[in-house]
Formats: sequence, structure tokens, C-alpha cells
Amino acid sequence: MSEVREKAQLAKQTAAVLGKLTTNEKNKALLEMADALIARAGDIIEANADDLRRGKENGTSSSLLDRLALNEERIRGIAEGLRQIVELPDPIGDTLETIERPNGLHIVKKRVPIGVIGIIYEARPNVTVDAAGLCLKTGNAVVLRGGSSALSSNRKIVEVLHEAMERTALPAASLQLIEDANRSSVDEMLKLNGLLDVIIPRGGSSLIQNVVMNSTVPVIETGAGICHTYIDESAQPDMAAAISLNAKVQRPSVCNAMETLLVHEAFAKSHLHSLAEAFKERNVELRGCARTLSYAPWAREASSEDYATEYNDYILNVKIVDDLDQALAHIAEYGTKHSECIVTENGQNAERFLQEVDAAAVYHNASTRFTDGFEFGFGAEIGISTQKLHARGPMGLPALTSSKYVIIGSGQIRE
Repeated sequence: MSEVREKAQLAKQTAAVLGKLTTNEKNKALLEMADALIARAGDIIEANADDLRRGKENGTSSSLLDRLALNEERIRGIAEGLRQIVELPDPIGDTLETIERPNGLHIVKKRVPIGVIGIIYEARPNVTVDAAGLCLKTGNAVVLRGGSSALSSNRKIVEVLHEAMERTALPAASLQLIEDANRSSVDEMLKLNGLLDVIIPRGGSSLIQNVVMNSTVPVIETGAGICHTYIDESAQPDMAAAISLNAKVQRPSVCNAMETLLVHEAFAKSHLHSLAEAFKERNVELRGCARTLSYAPWAREASSEDYATEYNDYILNVKIVDDLDQALAHIAEYGTKHSECIVTENGQNAERFLQEVDAAAVYHNASTRFTDGFEFGFGAEIGISTQKLHARGPMGLPALTSSKYVIIGSGQIRE
């Protein structure tokens, strides 16, 4: 039997136990796991160093190495995410709806775990902990398949979490890590109907599309982030600069970072040159439309391929538009329904943008970097869904539940 199937079976066998655990039992386990991460931070950082060394040898970009890197501060943040999940209400067992029928049937719709969740992701070892915490809090077993670039880190993290779980009511087998780094292990996961109830991919566009196109297991699609910020004619210059700079350079390697800056032509005439200089000072390579090059002559001319690219790097497209309509049309053509922002003091334009842009998160006068489960108060997130069924946007605890109807009768039969 393959590693993938064996570990999926082990995870599924824990489902009955997970369903019986109380909120207090789950919370105690998560706190034990958080404490273990802090206590074993040195071991985790040592394993992470192996991944970083291999990444450098393989020519991995600095932005992707940043996504991979762990240090004591980041590990404390990851542990804090688990503690915040503990503080959140447990949705399992919540009553969603109550129906009293004329024939006396009492119908209650309740939240229940999904079952076994498969997570396929790339070079972010923090996802290992976030996914485990959110899935286990909601009574779901989880099968993780991280990228080969983070394998040493993920092995050590799961080892630490398993040791902590052994001291709790939470079965260690409910958390599984696939260590087979071959592409075939992903392909096998996509066909594990009956063992996995849903698969959630987290990563770049090619990974997500492979899962969406080839999985026979249901998929919650998390999307690539070609995110835009549109600076309208009435935008406050200082605010526009602060928001757009934050959206690009605060952490360019993540999916909610801005990839294209759209600028109203009137704002561009007064402020684009200084804004472009600010990006240049922060080592951001600019790729612009023909009109942009007159304000930033050092920029490279942007192509339609550039506008359709998620860089995850210090590269930014800049396009000057005539009005809001052109900005909306560009976003509709190139956006990935992730996060989009308008910076404006015009309330009518803001309302149009918020209503008409089709995205999981739309912003008025705030950075797209806030599309994040932690920032939304979820403690952590399993991913950011860009689809429209079941869940959309940052997915916290309720997104990892299903429902069932409980019907109480007194002998009723259907005629």
C-alpha cells in the first residue's frame, strides 16, 4: 500500500473519535501543541536551515526563501495563531436553523465536521500548523502534502505536534504528513474518493489549476492573487502612496500583495512620478503602459502577459487609466477574484467599485494585505477561497464545517 493511501486511511479511522471530543479537549490539545512549538523552536529552526540551504543551492528566489524561512519570532507567531484558534468559538454542534412542521416533525440543522481534509501546499511551513489547528478544532482529520522545498521543516513540525498530541485526547493519527515529494503523491491524493472528503490547494496558479482540473475529490479552490489597487482622481496623495507601497512591498511573496497599480490620469499628472520614485527606492522593478513610461522612464513597457502574471516578487505593473470604467474593465479582464482596492474620496466611485468588482475581498482606502484570516480575527486561515460555492475569502473555522439535519418525530409516516 502506498504512503498516501495508508496515511489517508489512518486519518479517516480517527473521524469517529474526533467527533466525540469536547471543545475543552480540543482546546487543551491545541494549547499543548502551541507550547511544544515554542519549546522545540531550536529544533524546528535547525530543520528549516536544511530547507533554506537546499533552496539557495537550487536558485530559489529571495522572496520565496522568505516564505520558507522560520525564526523564533515567526514560530512564536505560528504558536500564537493556535492560541487564538483556542479563543474562537467552536462551531461544531451549532444550530443553524430550526423548523417546526405542521405534522409535528421537529427539524434542526446543525454544523458538523467535514471529515478528512486534504491540504496541498507549497513552500510555507506555517501552513502546516495553521491547517492542523483549524482542521482539528473543527473535528476534522487532516492529510497534509507540503512542497519538497519545506520537507525538512514540515517533518520536524509534525513530529513536534504529534508528540504534543500524544499527551492529549486528540489522536495523533488525525494529523498526517505525506513525505513522498514526487508529483505522483499529489496525483494519488486527487483520486482518494471515499478517504478524503475535500481537498484544498494552497500555492501558485499551476498547483491550484492542476488540482482543480484533475481532482475527482471535491475541491475548495484557493486562488492565485493578481490583486489591483486603483488610485482614483480624488485620492489623498499621502494615503494613496502609503496604501500602494504597503500592498506591494510589505511582503511581496504572498497572494494578497498587489501586482498591478492602476492610476487615474489626473492623479498621475501630479503624483505618479514621485510615487514611482518611492517604489524605485524600495527596489521594485516597474513595468508600465506607454503613458506610465513618461513619468517613470526607467520602467520597462508592460505586456498583456505581465498583467496576467502573479509575480510574488519586487515587480509591479503600473497602468494609467482614463476613469473608473477603464479601471473596472482592466480588473475584470486580469483579476483573479482575490482582493481589489480603490483609493478615493469620492463616495459614489467607492460604492460603484465595491459593488461591481467581482472578488472575494474588495477594499476602500485600505491595503489588500489585510485579506488574511489572522487580520479578519479568525486566528489563522486554511486559505483564501476565490470560488463562490460553500466558502469565499479567508476561510476560518465555519468554512471547515458541513451540516446535517436532525429530525425528531413521534411516529410520523409519509402518506
